[in-house]
Amino acid sequence: MTSFVPAASDPHSYARLGEVGVRHLQLRLRVDFASRTLAGHATWQLHNPTGATELYLDTRELLVEAVLLGGPDGSPTPFHLAPVDPVLGQALRITLEPTTEHVTIRYRTAPGAAALQWLTPEQTAGREQPFLFTQSQAILARTWLPCQDSPGVRFTYEAHIEAPAHLLALMSATDNPQQLDVDGRYHFRQPYPIPAYLMALAVGDLAFAPLSKRTGIYAEPATLPPATHEFEDLEEMVAAAEDLYGPYRWGRYDLLVLPPSFPFGGMENPCLTFVTPTILAGDRSLTSLVAHELAHSWSGNLVTNATWDDFWLNEGFTVYFERRIMEQLYGRPYADMLQVLGFTDLRHTLAELGPTSPDTHLRLHLTGRDPDEGMTEIAYEKGDYFLLTLEHLVGRPRLDSFIKEYFTRHSFQSMDTAGFITYLRQALLDQEPGLEDKLQLDAWINGPGVPAVAPPVASDRFAAVEVARQQWLNGEAAATLPTAEWSSHEWVHFLQGLPSSLTQAQLAELDEAFDFTHSGNTEILAAWFPLALAAGYSSADEALHQFLVRVGRRKFLVPLYRAVLATPGGRERARQLYAEARPNYHAVATNTVDALLG
Repeated sequence: MTSFVPAASDPHSYARLGEVGVRHLQLRLRVDFASRTLAGHATWQLHNPTGATELYLDTRELLVEAVLLGGPDGSPTPFHLAPVDPVLGQALRITLEPTTEHVTIRYRTAPGAAALQWLTPEQTAGREQPFLFTQSQAILARTWLPCQDSPGVRFTYEAHIEAPAHLLALMSATDNPQQLDVDGRYHFRQPYPIPAYLMALAVGDLAFAPLSKRTGIYAEPATLPPATHEFEDLEEMVAAAEDLYGPYRWGRYDLLVLPPSFPFGGMENPCLTFVTPTILAGDRSLTSLVAHELAHSWSGNLVTNATWDDFWLNEGFTVYFERRIMEQLYGRPYADMLQVLGFTDLRHTLAELGPTSPDTHLRLHLTGRDPDEGMTEIAYEKGDYFLLTLEHLVGRPRLDSFIKEYFTRHSFQSMDTAGFITYLRQALLDQEPGLEDKLQLDAWINGPGVPAVAPPVASDRFAAVEVARQQWLNGEAAATLPTAEWSSHEWVHFLQGLPSSLTQAQLAELDEAFDFTHSGNTEILAAWFPLALAAGYSSADEALHQFLVRVGRRKFLVPLYRAVLATPGGRERARQLYAEARPNYHAVATNTVDALLG
């Protein structure tokens, strides 16, 4: 079979990928909390087979001070920053000699750089030291690094970071420190080629706890003990993933628990997954999120979507892989619950986007738009459902063999949808006449909604929850329901299936029996608050207020602000809440909520 060659262009990058490419980065930056800036230089090793005389890099709100041919002591060369595009930023055009092998850019970031979240001490768990973390996906790496900011471009890197001496610096690298350097000087190395969106940096008052020879936890000291307990099974997760789809290729696998303003559940930065503290439920009930980020070490980090139009290739495979890990660890009934919850999320997204929307296709067309708009449940859950349908048609052993070979054959490469379809046909579909028609391949990739061929999803444990829910709706006392062995997934399913027309008295009965308002589980709270808002159940108001001010995870913010907006006088209330909470949110979240609230 032929190997896949990445697309020559990316609508979300100014890089001219068919001309000059980047191979290796040497990065030196100084972290300045007072000015909220990073300053230093980036030296790129180039690949210029055609002898081109111009290099194009992506930037956004970077102050470029000088460009040099060669290393940091090289000779100045002309450069030009193009006009600003509100989404893509500015192209940085650099004049080269045909034989130039290295280019150095001296620069500093803007205080408001979208990838950088600068937290005051009050916004952290310890409340004594500031904190910095980055979020580069999808195209925010260019706000802290002049780069070819396309997932189709991979490079290795070394970095030297100067941080305040009392704070620990970490990166998406193989050799993160496990204790402070007295001078605040840290050196990092990533020998495996990665795309720019997986560049990551965090600086803060952090401590480390090992879990196994290759896994461990970084967190603020106050958060480390509960985090260590929550993720005790991390090594078992890595081993389960390897049993399914081959060896873990990145050396160490550590987790960094960030402050609650982190906009996502997790970010799969190689060697160092960033995770939200909202999954610290105390009972390990939300660790499927960690399984998801771990699965990205294969689908996404090892084999990467070539452009953001192909985002489903990252996320669909990862959701499918995540649930297989959870099944291997906790059994099929547990994984079935996750599948049903995911399908519920997919149905809601399909209803929001509309039955004929092109944004419900697996292959997206995001030219001229922020690729963040494509990061919906379509890529995640419809992508997973596609693979689940394929499993249904060919059997799990054949699909597992296909996926394992796919990861092996295309390791450290990029893949677009057309290339994947070619490989799928060669490796699987063409072996059985008529299989592609049974799968309805084109309807999945280029059609809206979910094709009728998709198998039904069901959960026996959820069926029991539905019986209990109906018993309560029929008048049985909440306190007598058989809930003692329920997991958080069962509670979420119970709440999501309740009608929005419940009365305050009914919510008060549920709250007295199960204390939802004061739950320590964020998924349960996120399912409870919309019911409370719809009923005008004011006993939950303060808990909602504290949740929105403290938690910056976009998955929760959008439906909760929408639920507030749907109440009488809701727009004014939402704006008041947001005015207080917005300083705690990352730009990824504020961009979305700004648009929602007008």
